[in-house]
Amino acid sequence: MTLTELKTQLLEHCQLTVQKRFDKIRQTIADIEESLLEESKSSSGDKHETGRAMLQIDRENAGKQLHEVENVNNLLKRLDVKATADYVRLGSLVRTNLATYFISISIGAVAVGDKSYMCVALNSPIGLLLSGKKKGDQFIFNDKEITILGVK
Repeated sequence: MTLTELKTQLLEHCQLTVQKRFDKIRQTIADIEESLLEESKSSSGDKHETGRAMLQIDRENAGKQLHEVENVNNLLKRLDVKATADYVRLGSLVRTNLATYFISISIGAVAVGDKSYMCVALNSPIGLLLSGKKKGDQFIFNDKEITILGVK
């Protein structure tokens, strides 16, 4: 498997994870909208107003989550799997003495073939430590010394 094919598979996994989260939030919003309609038809008084207010808050929170997912999706669209650099940046595949990281979004371990890759965001704690580093650079994370063996 080529480097581009590997990065493409990792990116597709990230995109699928984001799409699932997007679909779940859209369904939550639809459920809240339906509940608001039912609340309008069936109740009156203080209990009714409290129920509607709670549903409105839930809808606002779901709207914020949807906005966050759209931002993550836009970030993934900017990720170029064909681009390479000798320093760690968005889209880099970073091999260390402890793990191999795909700098994208934080979704954790992803298996491709018989290997596992850690998908991490550039602004995550480990992503911030990796950012801008090159092959041979070392840093400490969780009391462990990590050495970068390769950046692609």
